[in-house]
Amino acid sequence: MDATHSMFCNNDLVNPLSSMGMQVSCILVVSHVFNVVFRTVGQPGPIAQILAGLALGPMSHIDYIKATFFPASSINYYEVVSFFCRINFMFLFGLEMNIHYAMRNLRSVSFVACGGAVMGGVFGLSVSFYLHQELNTIDNAPLYYFSMIIMLVVSYTSSPMVIRLAAELRFAASDVGRMAVSSALITEMGCLLLFNVMINWRKPNHISACLGCVIITALVVYINRYLAVWLNARNRNQKYLKAPELLLILLLLLTSSMIIEIWGYNSIISCFVIGLLFPKEGKTARTLLHKLGYSIYNFVLPVYFGYLGLQCDLINVFKSLQRVACMAILILLSIGSKLGGTLLVSRYLKIPTSEGIFLGFILNTRGYADLLFIGAAAKQVITFDSEAYNVLLVSIVLNTIISGVIVAFLVRGEDKMFANNYTAIEPQQMEDELRILACVYDPRQVSAILATVLAIHGSRVSPSTTYLMHLIELVKKIKSNLLYHEKENADLSDDEDYGGNDVVEINNSLDTFTAETKILVHQRRAVSSFPSLYEDVCNEAEDLQLSIVLLPFHKHQRIDGKLESGKEGIRITNQKVLRHAPCSVGVIVERGLAKVPGFSQLVASEGIQNVATLFFGGPDDREAIAWSLRISGSPRVNLTIIRFLLSSSSQNEQIESGESEEKEILMSLSGEETVNEIDNTFMVDFYNRYVTSGQIGYVEKFVKHGAETVDSLKEIGDMYSLFIVGKGGRGQSSLTIGMSDWEECPELGTVGDVLASSDLDIHGSVLIVQQHRDAKKGLLHD
Repeated sequence: MDATHSMFCNNDLVNPLSSMGMQVSCILVVSHVFNVVFRTVGQPGPIAQILAGLALGPMSHIDYIKATFFPASSINYYEVVSFFCRINFMFLFGLEMNIHYAMRNLRSVSFVACGGAVMGGVFGLSVSFYLHQELNTIDNAPLYYFSMIIMLVVSYTSSPMVIRLAAELRFAASDVGRMAVSSALITEMGCLLLFNVMINWRKPNHISACLGCVIITALVVYINRYLAVWLNARNRNQKYLKAPELLLILLLLLTSSMIIEIWGYNSIISCFVIGLLFPKEGKTARTLLHKLGYSIYNFVLPVYFGYLGLQCDLINVFKSLQRVACMAILILLSIGSKLGGTLLVSRYLKIPTSEGIFLGFILNTRGYADLLFIGAAAKQVITFDSEAYNVLLVSIVLNTIISGVIVAFLVRGEDKMFANNYTAIEPQQMEDELRILACVYDPRQVSAILATVLAIHGSRVSPSTTYLMHLIELVKKIKSNLLYHEKENADLSDDEDYGGNDVVEINNSLDTFTAETKILVHQRRAVSSFPSLYEDVCNEAEDLQLSIVLLPFHKHQRIDGKLESGKEGIRITNQKVLRHAPCSVGVIVERGLAKVPGFSQLVASEGIQNVATLFFGGPDDREAIAWSLRISGSPRVNLTIIRFLLSSSSQNEQIESGESEEKEILMSLSGEETVNEIDNTFMVDFYNRYVTSGQIGYVEKFVKHGAETVDSLKEIGDMYSLFIVGKGGRGQSSLTIGMSDWEECPELGTVGDVLASSDLDIHGSVLIVQQHRDAKKGLLHD
C-alpha cells in the first residue's frame, strides 16, 4: 500500500519506478563496459559489476541527479524488487547445488566453513566493544545486539559471490572450487539462521512462527514433488514447460516466502531448501534451470552486485579519519579471521597451505545478506545511523573487491591447484569420483550410452557423475520466400530450436531413464559445425575436469546386422576428440541381435549381461581394465578378463596363486616378447585383488600370431554382449601382426577395428578405450 501510494502521490521529479528502471539500465550498461575492460586483466564479472556501482555512486552528490535517479520514495521499490530477486536466485542455487559432493565430504566442508566463521565471530566480538563507541545507532541499541551484528558481518560468506567467481574463473569443477562453494553455503545458512533467531527470540510467538515456517517449507517441498511429476507427464512431447506452468511453480515459491516474511523470519533458507529438494529430473527442472539461469546470471545478479557498490558513499567515509579507522579494522579483521581459521582447519585436514590460503580469501567475499544484517531486516533490534551504515557497507564492498582481486590472481598463478588430477581412470582409487561426459549425435545412440551409464552407476563403492552432451551440427539457414506472418509456428525458430525433434526424443529417453533408475544425468548441448564441434567437447571436458569422454561410433547397425556409415562429419569429430581430448576417451560401437540382445538392453531388461575385457598389454588396455573394474560393481554385470599371451611361451608363463601371507602371484616370463613390466605389475595387483576373491573371471588365451587372435575372437563372439578393449599403443606385437592389413577405422585401434568389423560376425557391442597421456611428454601425437 505504501509503495502504491508513493507511486502516484509523491512530489518526486521522476516516478520512483522509472528512476529505479534508469538505475538498473545504467548499472547494466556500465557494468558491461567494466566487465569488458577488467576481463583483459583477468578480473571476474562480479568484481567489475561492483566497481561499476562504485563508479556510479558519486553521481548521487549532484543535486539534480540525486533528485532524479535517487528519490527517497524509491526505497520501498528496492526492498520489494530485492525480495523477488533474492528468493529466485536462492531457489536456483539450491536447484543447481551438488548435494552428493557435500554429503560425501561433509566433514571437511563443515570444518572449513566453521573454521573461518567461528574465528570471525571471535574477532568480531573482540572489536565490537570499540566499534560500539565509534559507530552510532539511532535507537541506542544494547551492546549485545550490536556485537551480534558485527560478528555476523565479519563471519559471513556470500554464496552467490563465491558461485559466480567459481563460474567466471572456471574452477567450479575442481575439488577446491566445490569445497569453496559448499563451505560458503553452509556458512551463509548458519549466519542467516542465527540472524533469524536474533531478531525473533524475544517475540512471544517465535516458537510457533518458527514451526510454521518449517511446516510451510516442508509442505511446498511435498507439493513440488507431485507437481513436477504431473507437469512432466503433461508435457511429455514438449521441450520445455509452458510459461503459465512455470509461473505456477514460482507463484508457489513466492507465496510461501511472503508468508514466512510476514511471520518475521527471512525466507532465504526456505527458498534454498525448496530448490535443493526439488526433483532434479524431467522437463520441469530443465525448464527452471534454463529460464531462471539465463535471467538471473545475465540480469539479476549483475544488477544486485552493481547496486551493492552503488549504495556506497566513499567520499563521506574518507572525510573522517575515525570512519576510515573503523573501516580498516573491519576489513583487516575479516581477512585475518577467514585466513587464520581456514589455515588452522586446513592444517588439521592436511589440505595444502596454498589451497587453505585460497579458501580463506574466497570465503571472505561478501554480498546481499550483509545488507539484511545492517539494513531494514535488522531494524527490529538495531538501527544504524547513515554514517555508521555507510562505514559498514563500504567495508563490506571493499572486502569483497580485495578478496575477489586476490582470488583472480591466485587462480591465474596456481595452475596446479585447479588442474585436473584425474585425466585417466587407471591412477584413481575405486573410492574416487569418476566424471563422465557421454556424447550423442541423434536419439538412436542414446540407448547404448544410457546402458553404459547404468553400469557405471551400479557400484555403491565408486561414486560417479555423468554429463550427457547433445552434439548438434550447425547448418546454414535456408532462405525462405515466405513472409514472417505466413510462416508456421515451427518455422519461427531461433538458436534454441537447433536439434529439432531429436532434442525432445533425447530428453524423453533421459527422463524415462532417470525416473526408472533414479540416476541423475546432467545435460549439456553444443551447437557448431562439424570441423569445430570437437572444440566444444574438449572445452567442456576441461571445464568439468572429466576422467573420460564417451563417443558413439559413426556407424550404426542395420536390420541385417551390418554396420552402415553415418555422416562423415561424425567420424571426423570423433577423430579430433581422440587427438585433442584432455582426458581418456571411449568409443562405443552399438550392436545386438536376437541371438545376443546387446549391452543396450541393460536398461530395459533385468537380465545379467556378460562383459569381456580383452587385455593385450599397454596403457590403453590397462585403462580398459580400470573402466571394467568400475562397472564390475553392478549386480547386473558379469565381468571376465581375457588375457592374450604368446603360445610359444605358454609353458614358461604361469600365474600361481599361493597361500602365503602376501598371496603373491609368481610370473616367469620368457619367449619371443616379454610382457611390459608395468603391465606385469598391474596384472599381479589386479589378480590378487579381484580374481582370487572370485569377484571377476579371468581367462588366458595363447595364440601364435594375429590370425589365431582373430580366430579366438570369433570363438567368443556370441558369448558376451559387450567387449571392452584398449585402442592401441602396442606397436607391432606378435599378437596382432597382420590384423591391421585391412584396417577400416584406424581410430579404433587394431583389435577394436576387427571387433567393429561386420566380417567378423561378432554380435556384441564394443567399447574402445584410449588412455590420456600428457601431450607435452610426446605420448599423445596428432
